[in-house]
Amino acid sequence: MKKQKYKILCFLFSLTAFSQQQKNKQEFITNGKKIAVYTTADDTKLRLTPTDNLVFSTSSQPTETEISVFVESKKTFQTFMGVGGAITDASAEIYAKLSKEKQQEFLNAYYDKQKGIGYSLLRTTIHSSDFSSESYTYIQEGDKDLKTFSIEHDKKYRIPMIKEAIKTAGGKLTLYAAPWSPPAFMKSNKDMLKGGTLLPEFYQAWANYYTKFVKAYEKEGMPIWGISTQNEPMATQTWESCIYTADAERDFIKNYLGPTMKKEGLADKKIIVWDHNRDLMNQRANVIYSDPEAAKYVWGMGFHWYETWTGGAPMFDNVRKVYEAYPDKKLMFTEGCIERFDAAKYQFWANAERYGTSMINDFNNGTVAWTDWNILLDQNGGPNHVGNFCFAPIHANTNTGELIYTPSYYYIGHFSKFIELNAKRVSTAVSRSSLLSTSFLNTNGKMVTIVMNHTDKSVIYNLIVDTAKTVVTIPAHGIQTLVY
Repeated sequence: MKKQKYKILCFLFSLTAFSQQQKNKQEFITNGKKIAVYTTADDTKLRLTPTDNLVFSTSSQPTETEISVFVESKKTFQTFMGVGGAITDASAEIYAKLSKEKQQEFLNAYYDKQKGIGYSLLRTTIHSSDFSSESYTYIQEGDKDLKTFSIEHDKKYRIPMIKEAIKTAGGKLTLYAAPWSPPAFMKSNKDMLKGGTLLPEFYQAWANYYTKFVKAYEKEGMPIWGISTQNEPMATQTWESCIYTADAERDFIKNYLGPTMKKEGLADKKIIVWDHNRDLMNQRANVIYSDPEAAKYVWGMGFHWYETWTGGAPMFDNVRKVYEAYPDKKLMFTEGCIERFDAAKYQFWANAERYGTSMINDFNNGTVAWTDWNILLDQNGGPNHVGNFCFAPIHANTNTGELIYTPSYYYIGHFSKFIELNAKRVSTAVSRSSLLSTSFLNTNGKMVTIVMNHTDKSVIYNLIVDTAKTVVTIPAHGIQTLVY
């Protein structure tokens, strides 16, 4: 009798599990769904503003003269991991100068999903970068045994701000960190600035340095999700920088960083390679990923958007080619900002469109996460100890205490506010080059489609999802998020 009861219970449990599985596999349906439209556009007051509530009707064959966005809900790709920005020393120093009210407004603007745009990612630096008021490390110069290691410097500005960001985000942010340079004594040029390479006799000491950083930050209550080997390893900059060829980065990870992280109980922390522009990312992937002993330690590849410094166009296809060649490795946009600060261009719309264009293309090419650079800078585009002043989505005027929201903030928000963690990217295409588009299916069953119009004219377009259709108008130089 007991055996029979047990069999019945097992059968019922299996049936429940099967029906739950089927429920989870349910196809996305448009029938009866309303489409909420949110719009931001140049020469208007629209900023993430609800502008329409639409319904679907049955779609028929679109004509060649119509402009259409096509979403095929059954074709899904990578899982979304988040959007965010970097808390640098510069951001933290400026944040500390704000009034308590402005600090709360700022935190809500980035990290609160209802009041702001809901950032879920946070990048920070391992000791100083150019966006610090000075160069510094966590040890006394020459201390190869790291006996003097201390993150005391970061406790003044950066750590308190990171903790407040995590709290505002609901207690959890995906936090990762990158070094700009090893300490001067560990380098061939004996200088944290202007490139140079890591000297072989300090490979182990430098690998130990990462583990000490991770443990020190985690002791302060800030879980570290991952680290990258080196910020921009092929650029000799006037600021903190260090050169690694693809072979050098591969060997450092294979022989030192990977094994050391594992030995120190940090094997679950993700290691990001490259962390530089799209131009050379394919070669870096080929060299590191083709070595199984190095590749086993690597979560994926980080990349930036500054390959346009040569005057050329962004190399979006390179992202797709890495995604196609190495589908088991992840892709993460780890840094981008508008260079050459100019206060007259706070509201320069092309800056925002650079964000929209990059985010749509990068996601469509397989990227799982997208991280902006400084989340806050002052009215001079700093502080920056080598004068490399840049834009942030939000600036603070430290003379007046006001916050200045740039269009870039709202363009980023069209993604970060509506796409939920663990959403799946969905096949999306456009019929005309006047529009760009991407879509994600949230785990709650809501589809999010982002459409961007970078032309001087408003565009009427069909949104065709599977066999359903609605008609939408997007203003000139506008971006829309459609939730349905």
